Formats: sequence, C-alpha cells, structure tokens
Amino acid sequence: MNKTELVNSIAEKTGITKIKAKNITDAFIETVIESLKKGDKVTLVGFGTFSVIERNPRNGINPRTGKKIFIPGKKVAKFKIGAELTNL
Repeated sequence: MNKTELVNSIAEKTGITKIKAKNITDAFIETVIESLKKGDKVTLVGFGTFSVIERNPRNGINPRTGKKIFIPGKKVAKFKIGAELTNL
C-alpha cells in the first residue's frame, strides 16, 4: 500500500473527503518526524513505537573496489511493531 492508497482507504472508512484524509495523513507524518527530530518516541498502543537510535561509526568495505572505508555514525529512525501486529 502506498500513500495514495492509504489516503483513499482512510477517506472511505471515515466518510471524509480525500483532501481532508490527505491533510490528516500529512499532518500525522509531519508530527512523527518533528517528534523524532526532538529525540522523543511516538508510541501508538497496539500498532508500534517510532524512535531514534544512534548508529556507531564503523569500518566497512566498498563492494565495488574492495577498499576499506569509514562509515560515520548517524541517527536513524526505528520502528518496533506492537503486540497486535506480531501474529499476522
């Protein structure tokens, strides 16, 4: 399912227009991103938890050349599924 299909499904299930459903979906995504940038977790009980983790810097190998490279550390988003999604 892509974003357009999600918006269409939300509009159909709630009886609102597709434009309103798109605005709600965009607001949800924007809010999650803003919270993660602040370092906060976003927990949706039964669905899952969005959080930010810090990846440590490490050494790697360029698969094309075989040369060793340094991969710097960075912060990345993580999603842990909730209990209702564990047994699909």
